[in-house]
Amino acid sequence: MIVFRYYQRKEHMEVEVVRVKITLACTECKQRNYNMTKEKKNHPDRMETKKYCKFCKTHTLHKETK
Repeated sequence: MIVFRYYQRKEHMEVEVVRVKITLACTECKQRNYNMTKEKKNHPDRMETKKYCKFCKTHTLHKETK
């Protein structure tokens, strides 16, 4: 008895990661201090982080702007 085995080759599909450029602005003085990227899939809402503002000379909350 002869048994034939067929092996399927799995093609490697490359997933394109969509990263979007964003700008962070200080909530105190409204200066745009930081440029960065984020993944739209993981963070669909606007980002908020505490960063150092060189104009206020303190750590303040920075929010994503358009």
